[in-house]
Amino acid sequence: MIALIIGRVSNWDALFLTSIFRLNGLKLLTRIFQCVSFSGNGHLYPLVVCTLFFAAPHHALTFLTAGLIAYAIELPVYKFLKSKVKRNRPFETLEGIHKGVVPSDRFSFPSGHTGAAFVMATLLYYFFPFLGIPVYIWAGLVGFSRVYLGVHYPSDILVGIILGLLSACIGIAIAV
Repeated sequence: MIALIIGRVSNWDALFLTSIFRLNGLKLLTRIFQCVSFSGNGHLYPLVVCTLFFAAPHHALTFLTAGLIAYAIELPVYKFLKSKVKRNRPFETLEGIHKGVVPSDRFSFPSGHTGAAFVMATLLYYFFPFLGIPVYIWAGLVGFSRVYLGVHYPSDILVGIILGLLSACIGIAIAV
């Protein structure tokens, strides 16, 4: 039964990834998605917190606490799943798919970039609801960029979204 489910998910993943990858080839679009993907690397997240200490000091410490808790959940779960599932990346397994960025680690499942982006988007939305639409669009584009660039399957992104949302909600529930 589990093998059947995994087989169907893999078929779905290959179908959707191939459809998305057909969009690839436009140098400008590829460069834009490389930049979007890079924005999800995590190096900008401390800058967000530092900005909050100046722009919204009444939220900054709680935001930082919720974020530390959320990432303390998201990162180990992401690393655990990667080490157990050991799913090869699309550019390694599917013909005609090539990588548009150098992946940060060996395996595909789940997407750490997407998980981390959805943690940040959820935290920002919780503390600053007016940012909801732009931050969730950004987080979604981070996930999409990872598929577009050939380093993740759609289901990697879906699990990254779920992991990021759950981790952020737990972080908020504990910190607030």
